[in-house]
Amino acid sequence: MVSSSEEKQIKDEQSLTKEQAIANLQQKEDPSLRYYAAWWLGRFRVKETVAIEALVEALTDETDRAPDGGYPLRRNAAKALGKLGEKRVVPELIKCLECADYYVRESAAEALEMLGEQKAITPLLKLLAGGVAAATQVPDKPHLVQPYEAVIEALGTLGALEAMPVIEEFLAHPVPKVKYAAARAMYQLTQKPVYGEMLVAALQGDELQLRRAALMDIGAIGYVGGSEAIAATLAENSLKLISLKGLLEHQLKQDSKDSLTLSKASIRIMELMDFLL
Repeated sequence: MVSSSEEKQIKDEQSLTKEQAIANLQQKEDPSLRYYAAWWLGRFRVKETVAIEALVEALTDETDRAPDGGYPLRRNAAKALGKLGEKRVVPELIKCLECADYYVRESAAEALEMLGEQKAITPLLKLLAGGVAAATQVPDKPHLVQPYEAVIEALGTLGALEAMPVIEEFLAHPVPKVKYAAARAMYQLTQKPVYGEMLVAALQGDELQLRRAALMDIGAIGYVGGSEAIAATLAENSLKLISLKGLLEHQLKQDSKDSLTLSKASIRIMELMDFLL
């Protein structure tokens, strides 16, 4: 059953046109309209040049400031640009990695990961300077000095082999999600099961939120060795299905390279998915 708030959101999304969204982002009087428009343009993958130009301009906006001094509009604009798949905005997103707002840097790292641009590797690596010793909590803030999780995941997806020594250090970081990001990236960079098994072990943790995070990480890297553990994890079936779907997609790609028939691994993943439905 759809809640009243969800119904309102659906109606709001349907009532806005791309022309209105672009116009809302371009105007400077109402920050809330600009914030929502940036999200909407990314949500509906609006790739018109005028929309991309408006989002790029929003990356340097100074008008929409949060009480903590952050830049909410810049965050949404960076996220939207990542979803649009336009690599021409990479230089602007790289500049965002230097922003004083932690969440802008995080959104930019996530966007650069989605765009898959190798030019982002060196700027992303700079955010890991100092290694684990420098990765401390910001006083009176709910986050570390850098968005390590997003940065490490981006480097893994981008295939940054030169980042392996510093990423491996983060396997010992005290923050679980940062450790998971390091294990995820190391598996992507080496394909060694030992890193996949670190994430599988995390599925046995006491905290539901951390089990959920590990589920998503295993699905994202396609570690087929974790399929049985995923199905047995104490978490929502919907999340387990998403994770198994990620495994299946990776395995099917491998199957298509090796033969014209499904592998035993693919068949078993399908069986596990059927069981959870």
